[in-house]
Amino acid sequence: MATVVYTDGACSGNPGPGGWAWAVGGGRYASGVEPHSTNQRMEISAAFDAVRSLEGALEVVSDSTYVVNCFRDRWWEGWIKRGWMNSQRKPVANRDLWEPFIELVRSRRDVSFQWVKGHSGDPMNDLVDRLAVEAATTQRGRTGVGEPEDLGPPDRPGPSVDGAGPDAARRALAESVPPVGGQTEPDVAGHPLVVFGHRPTELGGYDDNPVARGLTARLAEIISAKATLVDDLAVLSGLRLGAEMLGAEAALAVGVPLVVVLPYPNPESVWPTTAQERFRALRDQARQVIELQRRVPASKQQAGAALARRDAWLIRHARDAIVVWDGQDPALGKLVRSIEERLSEDVWLVDPAELTTG
Repeated sequence: MATVVYTDGACSGNPGPGGWAWAVGGGRYASGVEPHSTNQRMEISAAFDAVRSLEGALEVVSDSTYVVNCFRDRWWEGWIKRGWMNSQRKPVANRDLWEPFIELVRSRRDVSFQWVKGHSGDPMNDLVDRLAVEAATTQRGRTGVGEPEDLGPPDRPGPSVDGAGPDAARRALAESVPPVGGQTEPDVAGHPLVVFGHRPTELGGYDDNPVARGLTARLAEIISAKATLVDDLAVLSGLRLGAEMLGAEAALAVGVPLVVVLPYPNPESVWPTTAQERFRALRDQARQVIELQRRVPASKQQAGAALARRDAWLIRHARDAIVVWDGQDPALGKLVRSIEERLSEDVWLVDPAELTTG
């Protein structure tokens, strides 16, 4: 039987003073610190130290998809093959930690990785969260056996990203999304893949056109390929006109469930009639429809803030992403950086200029 070890990382500010921790139920635990670090580095450090410290078959349980997906989806194979460049031909972030960690896991051949949702009531996930937060805030590590009795509460739910900047989506991503109607924040079943990208003006216009057709076909190819690797794939879409709506249509075309995430009720009400009908037809075919707030915004400023919160919610819940981006639009560029910081390798970038068909 493999030993199950839970790991977690925390940062007081991101970047800022960091802490990491691991614990075995009813067994050993440890935490450590780094004066200036990031969430991602602390997540890696927690798992790395657990594998270094524990002998025998090991199952590492983490709420970091960054750590788990590296091994589960074998990102490391591509990194090594490309000379430690990621899929976007950029240097792999945190290589100084990843390289010895990956080498250790490969040499042992008895380590597996399992993802757990953070802040979901799992006692061991909460324990390592509390240990990591304590380490980050006090800059003191500890070791022991069992469960310490003097720990503080778990960290406040809500993700943060490395290098957070001033734009609205990044600010919203660093905060918890308010519960819907005062109830528990909704979950998305399965393996969520989100689609973002350009509006119709950058995709050949609002009517049927070669760019939109080519893009829909390419999105369908990517979604279909991912569905062969993931049994429970679901596509998240906000159904905004453009890439988001085309992504929803592509998902349904290849038989992948659609989850519609709306910033507020009936955002399509100001659109032309034809666009409204298209929106509602897709919404009616969705497996799940989520409204992040029940009140319709009273101004353009409120609507913009609601859209930023929606983008943050989508990024926070996604495990993969497709972004349709020409490489020029600066607002989409900021969104791409936010997504890449959170999902790392699990991001496809599609240039619409390369996708025309007759």
